[in-house]
Amino acid sequence: MSQVQRGKLVRDRIPEIIREAGREPEVYVADDAEYVARLGAKLHEEADEVQAASRDEVLEELADLLEVVRALAVVHGADFSRVEEIRRKKAEERGGFAGRIVWTGNR
Repeated sequence: MSQVQRGKLVRDRIPEIIREAGREPEVYVADDAEYVARLGAKLHEEADEVQAASRDEVLEELADLLEVVRALAVVHGADFSRVEEIRRKKAEERGGFAGRIVWTGNR
């Protein structure tokens, strides 16, 4: 962000939802550089919310996190299917995290 702006990145329909509730939102459209920076901040925000979520809330928060990942993929010239393809290949080559393995170093 070239200059510090208040506010945060929100989903596209939030202004419409606020208007339907009888209020007028104060919004603007970010330029490319600010959008990328705000997506990065949103990624951290959503990851923190996943960590803090209760068992009942965690899937909603994971969905929010994925929405940010999808937007970042587009910003970087791909779609989510490409991200999924890369994830699948890495899982085949290196495994996933289902084994719960914790590395403590080498001997």
